[in-house]
Amino acid sequence: MKLDAKFIAARKDDLLKRKEELLQELNIDAVKVTENDYDAKFPDFGDKEDENAAEVAAFEKNLSMEKALEVSLFNVNKSLKNIEEGNYGICEKCSAPVNPKRLEAFPSATTCMGCKKKSL
Repeated sequence: MKLDAKFIAARKDDLLKRKEELLQELNIDAVKVTENDYDAKFPDFGDKEDENAAEVAAFEKNLSMEKALEVSLFNVNKSLKNIEEGNYGICEKCSAPVNPKRLEAFPSATTCMGCKKKSL
């Protein structure tokens, strides 16, 4: 099942919008280290024991959010690269077409639902 150019262009727009959102979120809670790597910001609430505990809690939250956002950004960039290379909508595990409805709902999907279910 070949995806038409209009469908792919719409998904590319979706992916570019999502990329911008991810970059904005990462820039709020993290510091850019390299092109695709960010480090969570360590907040400074003060020197008292309860303030230090709050700093650690906030950092842990930022760290887990940073990792999730980085993974999402990686997948968005991978999908944009697949569009450029003409491989968008092809499962990276089994080379079967990814259902267009899945791509509409989740434009950065790189696997078909069969392979996704196997990986869970």
